[in-house]
Amino acid sequence: MARYLGVKVEVFSIGFGRKLLSKTYKGTEYRISIIPLGGYVQMKGQDDSDPSKISNDFDSYSTKTPFQKILIALGGPAFNFLLAFFIYIFVAYAGWMRLAPTIGAVMKTSNAYEKLKVGDKIVSINGIKIKQWNDIKPIVNNSDKLNMVINRKGKLIHTLIIPKILETKDIFKESIKRKLIGISPSGERVIIHYGLFEGIKVAFNEVLQQSTLIFKGIEKMITGVISPTNISGPITIVKVTSDVSNYGFIPLLLLTALISINLGVLNLLPIPALDGGHIMFNSYELITKKAVNENVMINMTIAGWVILFGLMILGTYNDINRLINN
Repeated sequence: MARYLGVKVEVFSIGFGRKLLSKTYKGTEYRISIIPLGGYVQMKGQDDSDPSKISNDFDSYSTKTPFQKILIALGGPAFNFLLAFFIYIFVAYAGWMRLAPTIGAVMKTSNAYEKLKVGDKIVSINGIKIKQWNDIKPIVNNSDKLNMVINRKGKLIHTLIIPKILETKDIFKESIKRKLIGISPSGERVIIHYGLFEGIKVAFNEVLQQSTLIFKGIEKMITGVISPTNISGPITIVKVTSDVSNYGFIPLLLLTALISINLGVLNLLPIPALDGGHIMFNSYELITKKAVNENVMINMTIAGWVILFGLMILGTYNDINRLINN
């Protein structure tokens, strides 16, 4: 995006810190650096370690309009989401392992107790074909009655169930009220192959759902609903990646997509030194028609680095704590 808008890219680095290998091509130095915790693009006239360093050359970041700078800042997170989107499309076409719509337990207090049994496979609800367990929830939430078709030992059974509004816990352990049938999955898995347009829709919804979940998680952490002990660092990422790789290539791809979405969301946070910080500063300039005071920008950038290093230290501390307690 920087190059497209006429900004010279001086360094493209995989990793941070001292460079291990480098190669200059078309005016850009490509590096592999010693600390493998991400990477960065260093543009002419833009330096997060010293915001006072600017250049007035035509190919400098400093001379671009606030809107152009916002586009450049959006380039990184946008690619994080795009990468995840293409991974999800690939998995959707290759075959996505999902929870099968097979009942593993039925609550005795539910309206389904006398009508559904363990081992029943849900074929359709209100005329909508059920391919996987996650297809059930949105239909239940939007329906007052459920016309269900069940496969019980090879025999199709039609039954009507009225969902109950019950108090339950969401993913953040908060109490919520929602419609429930009173069933849980058996744990059986099924591989689903999606069609051309269906795969694109599934991939888009997955990116949207995971992004929303991460944003909500950050919100819950700020408001104190989630403990800061849930923050993880590089040690946990390596451990989880190692664990997931034992299950095969597709699960590893799905983890890669999730990490990429995490990076995209975190980079959009309005913290100076992150892309979100640059978007915040340039949005201010775009609206007010005047740049942020240099001293204010420097002080806020320093504060941003302090926050980032603090989060990194906290994440690493939590990682070590989990390893010791495990």
